[in-house]
Amino acid sequence: MPYVIANDLPEAPAGDRFRALLARPGILQLPGAHLGIAALLAKEAGFDGLYMSGAAMSATMGLPDLGMITVDDVCFHIRQVARAAGLPTLVDGDTGYGEALNVMHMVRAFEEAGAGAVHLEDQLLPKKCGHLNDKKLASAGDMAAKVAAARRARRHLYIIARTDAVASEGMDAAVDRAKRYLEAGADAIFPEALVTADMFREFAARMPGVKLLANMTEFGRTPFFTAQEFEEMGYAMVIWPVSHLRVANKAMADLYAAIRTDGGTMKRLDKMQTRAELYATIGYHAYEALDASLVKTVVPEGMPQGH
Repeated sequence: MPYVIANDLPEAPAGDRFRALLARPGILQLPGAHLGIAALLAKEAGFDGLYMSGAAMSATMGLPDLGMITVDDVCFHIRQVARAAGLPTLVDGDTGYGEALNVMHMVRAFEEAGAGAVHLEDQLLPKKCGHLNDKKLASAGDMAAKVAAARRARRHLYIIARTDAVASEGMDAAVDRAKRYLEAGADAIFPEALVTADMFREFAARMPGVKLLANMTEFGRTPFFTAQEFEEMGYAMVIWPVSHLRVANKAMADLYAAIRTDGGTMKRLDKMQTRAELYATIGYHAYEALDASLVKTVVPEGMPQGH
């Protein structure tokens, strides 16, 4: 049953539902899903929460991940994901789209759109993917002020502070920053671009009792680890931020090449979701039945009288 017409719509705010997921045993697995259809497919696969990547949203708009998208751009994606699947979703808040007041605006806007959690990072604009070189960091004090602003503005949103400091300032500085962000009001910490299992373990060991987020992105600096391995290293959450987009983009590129080569799509049908499968995923027939039940045809019984 599609979320938008289901009979069991959640009454609790998305942030409270995100916390409830974190309170369960085991690591919380959050696959990337920044479009409504992706959210439905992830839910169909059995996931209970989702992640929305700024890089994925930017790329979908044909833009690089350099902090160019706006709060309204992100809210467009949040609304469709929340409406489609109804799952608690962690959203990439980049650098907060400005300073403290901008962060407060972002928090309220994300909550109203349906987000359950947000992470903020301590880079300066133009920001970069956490796995690229030459990232410029804000001061720990400036980032802590943003975290405090987010905490003050939130009604229910779960706040995760990301630090990119390991690559340029080292582990000690990253841990010190993380502690300042927790003091400022962060609920959890996201140490970005750790490059070995030992680094993941060390960071977790130095953050006892703190909820930590791991990023399992492809083609970056982090080796492949499974969700279970991250859990064993001390992490409470793991994201696969852009995996879905990489797969979809590769499939689309192959399709366009095939059309150019073959003059049509006849050789690609085995790679396509069928019409029936699409309709099942989006709940087409349930919507159709709902429409029929709401709009009952009224048959006129006679001709109206003229004046």
